[in-house]
Amino acid sequence: MAWVYSKWFDIPFYTLVPYVSERLSLETDFVNEADNSENMAKLVAGEPRLRDRVYIPRVYRELSSRRVMTAEWVEGVRLWDKDAITRPWRGGWREGSPGCRGTPLDRKGTPEEKNPRAAKVKPERDYWRGYKNRGGLGLSLKDVMTTMVDLFSAQMFLWGWVHCDPHPGNIFIRRKPSGKPELVLIDHGLYIHMDPGFRHQYARFWKALLTFDNRTLGEVANSWGVNNADIFASATLMRPYRGGDMSTQRGISGLSKSERAERHYEMQQAMRKAIREILGDETKWPKELIFIGRNLRIVQANNQFLGSPVNRVKITGIWASRALIESPDLPLAEKICNFGRHLIFRMVLFTTDIYFYFTKVRQFLHLGGGMEDDIEAQMQNMASDMGIELNQNVFEG
Repeated sequence: MAWVYSKWFDIPFYTLVPYVSERLSLETDFVNEADNSENMAKLVAGEPRLRDRVYIPRVYRELSSRRVMTAEWVEGVRLWDKDAITRPWRGGWREGSPGCRGTPLDRKGTPEEKNPRAAKVKPERDYWRGYKNRGGLGLSLKDVMTTMVDLFSAQMFLWGWVHCDPHPGNIFIRRKPSGKPELVLIDHGLYIHMDPGFRHQYARFWKALLTFDNRTLGEVANSWGVNNADIFASATLMRPYRGGDMSTQRGISGLSKSERAERHYEMQQAMRKAIREILGDETKWPKELIFIGRNLRIVQANNQFLGSPVNRVKITGIWASRALIESPDLPLAEKICNFGRHLIFRMVLFTTDIYFYFTKVRQFLHLGGGMEDDIEAQMQNMASDMGIELNQNVFEG
């Protein structure tokens, strides 16, 4: 398929095949997955803002190999079960989900403890659901999604180790005895590593996106071999970037319906040319961006699925800016300068909150969707102008 795109549409995707193939092959190597899992557990444990909110299941190395990986059993609720996450808590006071740190596995004793002959592979520990299983974790979707965006932003901007398959099936939610959520992340097969230089560039790129700093956008994009920074900025934000020249965008949005129909073919060709310019110099283009983009898209879809409870763009931007202050591999003088810029950046981000809360009021009044629904619609319109239809949910297929 990559060869067809390269030859038929003159979009140079074929050079990416070896890198993508290597990443997918590594997913079948469970020693690699165990390494990724343990490395992520150490990174989370070393980050005070995440260590009590995120849990990585333990791997049993003595029971694992390249073909088999054995990890601890986790009792939790899948991210896609919104009802179970939000329904009222029926468990005990100051108790959490079974197995959650600080909570006994089963306050009434496991079947094995009561009768060793009645041992089961999966003990039944659903007392917390209450009468007729009507209860849930009693958690806030905002708290759950904030933890998720914080985690994957730290991976991208602070650590440079990025889990690239964060779909709802790979995320469990548990309730801590404090009544706060704990996110359990599994399936650590698909990771990419960002070296410090690229990681700092990507953080600067995100800051520039949200402050319309076109000079920095162009500088970073050109170093990646990207000749059209505006289109690449739109692809990163997953909505049209309004801060640059965007000559192709103005040419599309300023047309009447009849003119759009008349010039549809020409606009498609212009946008396809812009896509080719994203990969202007394939030797410079960081291939990690393929999977970083996948991560961003799935996290965006998770937020949309839960009803857009958080301003994902703002949280991601704050982590990008903060990483330029905290990264140990940056010179002290640069970090001091970045601290002053960070304070200004926080004030600039206030404008994104205005729009976010506007969409929340609109949602409350049943007059429209959330912020992520708007972003999804903008993505579809942008793709349509490029001659592409995005008519499937990201989790389908």
